[in-house]
Amino acid sequence: MVAHGLGEDARPGVRVKVRFAGQQVDGWLLERLDHSDHPRLAYLEKVVSPVPVLAPEVLRLARAVADRYAGSLADVLRLAIPPRHARVEKEFLPRTDATAPPTPPAEPVSASTGAVSTSVGPPMPAVAADGPVGPVEPGGWRDYPAGPALLRALADGRPARAVWSALPGEDWAARYATAVAATVAAGRGALVVVADGRDLDRLDAALTATLGPDRHVCLSAALGPARRYRAFLTARHHDAPVVIGTRAAMFAPVARLGLVAIWDDGDDLHAEPRAPYPHAREVLLTRAQLDEAAALVGGYARTAEAQLLVETGWAREVVAAREVLRARAPAVAPTGDDPQLARDPAAATARLPSLAWTAAREALRAESPVLVQVPRRGYLPSVACDDCRTPARCVHCAGPLALPSAGGTPACRWCGRVAAAYACPHCGGRRLRASVTGARRTAEELGRAFPGVPVRTSGREEVLADVPGGAGLVIATPGAEPVAEGGYGAVLLLDTWALLTRADLRAGEEALRRWAAAAALARPAADGGRVVVVADGALAPVQALLRWDPAWFAARELAERRELGFPPAVRMASLTGAPDAVADLLAQARLPEEAQLLGPVPADGDRERMLVRVPRARAAALAEALHAAAGVRSARKAADPVRLQVDPLAMF
Repeated sequence: MVAHGLGEDARPGVRVKVRFAGQQVDGWLLERLDHSDHPRLAYLEKVVSPVPVLAPEVLRLARAVADRYAGSLADVLRLAIPPRHARVEKEFLPRTDATAPPTPPAEPVSASTGAVSTSVGPPMPAVAADGPVGPVEPGGWRDYPAGPALLRALADGRPARAVWSALPGEDWAARYATAVAATVAAGRGALVVVADGRDLDRLDAALTATLGPDRHVCLSAALGPARRYRAFLTARHHDAPVVIGTRAAMFAPVARLGLVAIWDDGDDLHAEPRAPYPHAREVLLTRAQLDEAAALVGGYARTAEAQLLVETGWAREVVAAREVLRARAPAVAPTGDDPQLARDPAAATARLPSLAWTAAREALRAESPVLVQVPRRGYLPSVACDDCRTPARCVHCAGPLALPSAGGTPACRWCGRVAAAYACPHCGGRRLRASVTGARRTAEELGRAFPGVPVRTSGREEVLADVPGGAGLVIATPGAEPVAEGGYGAVLLLDTWALLTRADLRAGEEALRRWAAAAALARPAADGGRVVVVADGALAPVQALLRWDPAWFAARELAERRELGFPPAVRMASLTGAPDAVADLLAQARLPEEAQLLGPVPADGDRERMLVRVPRARAAALAEALHAAAGVRSARKAADPVRLQVDPLAMF
């Protein structure tokens, strides 16, 4: 029930407090009704703020995402709506009061933990803007046969759906800005999600140049509480037709949504680490389906999930003609093929074979920058006994020892304890050698090899956005490669085994994605651009890089997963917890007849993991069964929790 004193402020979408199980809990008012069939209703305790933060379309999306991932609506809404910042809310209060719809006093409401009833809400206003943008020129989209048709569909307001394989050296931010401009020209809104802050800055600059200032909102968890909440409320009041951001923006309210887009959907930063663990790509595709909006999934590489969209006909691929690709791509060469081994027998085992060395030297002589991608950060992240090659381990926790610098003392990477007097437990040796070489050690070695050449590092401690175009060495970890003015003359992909040998279903896909992102920064082969991948050329990911054919590799990966029964060909859920707790949840769940149980397998600590696999057609039934079983355990106040994830990125 809504008390008379709260009638004016208690509108759909506002934050409220309700009493549930003897405690005050936070929630959202979803709908107000004239009457209720429920025999006993409690009064709202408090309207926290009169600002309606929950948009009707976001509520509908949250319910769909909760059903998709076997989660609760309250958990999804906590991801969708950022924490309140009272000082920022005051900036929006006068406008809220002026535009508030009339609300009758003293009406019943139904309440639940985290949310209050449901509502369709008032119709959304038109996109707020200073006026439509002018006719949109295809620009770089002309390099793709289907590119101009995609822009025409967006300008006409049609729900086109595309999977885009970007060319090497492509200014992807400018292409996305053009697609957004076409959508805005049709009087629709757009939402674009990228993986990290660097990509967000590039897209922000591209949209400002294309649409002009104050036509889009940047939404990211890295903004801080006040700036993030201000950006959210700006989007909620539809002061700009476009919202861009990182994973935090996937639920952002956008009026008359006409386009959802995601760049580099294979990046694990797109996966939400909090329950119910939704992926930004799946959330955006769900929005496209619910709002009949266009969808654009782009990247230098292609995931198996994106390939499934193409093969099922849900989306069409946007790729360049082979002649255009040959003109734009750098020359890519492996170091483990037969001709190279004939010239350099040590190429199969050397960390920097002669081919890579020569490519770097020639690029530097031509006053061009050289990019060196190293999968591991730090100095020597893994060391071993120099006498018997036994990996060096901490005597306290058995964690791996690492060297922080050339004159540093070995320390454990797990517990941080220093092992100043380390002695090998097998042979008693006290000398250590490198097992894995990190980015900082690589920079030190290359700096000695090329004296007088500037050496820059880009990684976890400091990520560079760009570097000058002159001669120089840039050593970067995957995902931290800066853009070079004019492109890199040479790109060296070292320690490829670290990516290819990961015990992960997506190891090959992830390796190709990271290599392609680095190789795309090189100059075209006609301008001297070279990429050297220190790997056997017969490997499928290397072959895809050599031909720059991510679609072929994605189709191959999807076919293998169909044969083996792994996502995205099937729907799979992961249950992780104490053995008794996992068994209890499965006993409560009414799983579909087609469900297959895989496991259990050991997880971290004393927990175990069980996988449940069903055909994609039975995905909804699986999620419903697991959610109901989790609800029964929650009602019983089960002591041991079970982590429930649907289609997790890592299953092993």
